[in-house]
Amino acid sequence: MDERTGLPVVTMIGGGQLARMTHQAAVALGQSLRVLATGPGEPAALVTPDVVLGEHTDLEALRRAAAGAEALTFDHEHVPSEHLRALVADGVAVHPGPDALRHAQDKLVMRTRLRELGEPVPPFAAVAGVEDVTAFAEEHGWPVVLKAVRGGYDGRGVWVLDDAEAARATVTELLAAGTPLMVEQRVALRRELAAVLARSPFGQAAVWPVVETVQEQGICTEVLAPAPGLDPGRAEEAEQLALRIAHALGVVGLLAVELFETDQGLVVNELAMRPHNSAHWTIEGSVTSQFEQHLRAVLDYPLGATATTAPVTVMANVLGGDSVPATGVDERLHHTLARFPDARVHLYGKAERPGRKVGHVTVRGDHLDDVRTRARLAADHLSTGVWSDGWDPHA
Repeated sequence: MDERTGLPVVTMIGGGQLARMTHQAAVALGQSLRVLATGPGEPAALVTPDVVLGEHTDLEALRRAAAGAEALTFDHEHVPSEHLRALVADGVAVHPGPDALRHAQDKLVMRTRLRELGEPVPPFAAVAGVEDVTAFAEEHGWPVVLKAVRGGYDGRGVWVLDDAEAARATVTELLAAGTPLMVEQRVALRRELAAVLARSPFGQAAVWPVVETVQEQGICTEVLAPAPGLDPGRAEEAEQLALRIAHALGVVGLLAVELFETDQGLVVNELAMRPHNSAHWTIEGSVTSQFEQHLRAVLDYPLGATATTAPVTVMANVLGGDSVPATGVDERLHHTLARFPDARVHLYGKAERPGRKVGHVTVRGDHLDDVRTRARLAADHLSTGVWSDGWDPHA
């Protein structure tokens, strides 16, 4: 409890953009989010005054960050389970708890548990050697998808193997490097969807409309909310699937269920138990943002409404370009806001690198094509300094 305000303190492990935006939501609730950051230049450390410096792999740093906090939660899922169990033994309210979080930390554990629950997952198998991949492919066909069991994100840790020769080279190299692996069937998908919800310790849950996520080279570039053309029955199916998983795994806080939509139905791809890129649109596009909702959930506050604020919302990620633009970020921001005064720009305070998420743009409106075009133009300009449609700000 913060003695100055009489309000609870929440600690978030990790100082990235998710913690930064969670801090912004905390301010409206009278709070200042405490973050464990590796350095003062991390996105959240730049904006919150309550920063503990240290590594998420250091139990004593975790204990310093947790001291006096009402709840401890996460900007990422990489904290060792044994450290989380030690914090729980200390009496820290860890949300989500280590038993739930391990399903977001370990893809093989997640796949196995969801299969036990009868939820839709692709065929998969653990990989201890090249022969496990070739035997799997003999049963399910090439190509197959090889995944690092732990630590992969944004297209990292995923390899599509077309044949036994590719499997032999890739699997041998990765196992020699100590990477735990699994293999799964490559899903013939129509598109990717995401169902995001929050759940409190009391058991209250609130789910946002299902969205479509657009991926390029394994990185999400756009989120379309709600998912265009999604059958209402399929949307309800996705929401109920997410609610069942949250309840079965005992999730507290945000849960993002990444889904493949196929001709045969829905298939679970990944789980994340933290604020998630697929719900950044909720800051402007929903009555309650994912960041405020996450705080409400881990503090066991009543959850907020998840209704949309516009017929269509599009969130476009701002990705670092292949080269740093000639124009500075402030000039790019100036021109973007001048052209699209209704666009909401969120920059994360991160150095620009190729493919790195350095911000996002949200645009709302009535018509998908128009909203999507404006969001994409704004995000592309912030990334590259070039208007892809040839617009001249000085004309």
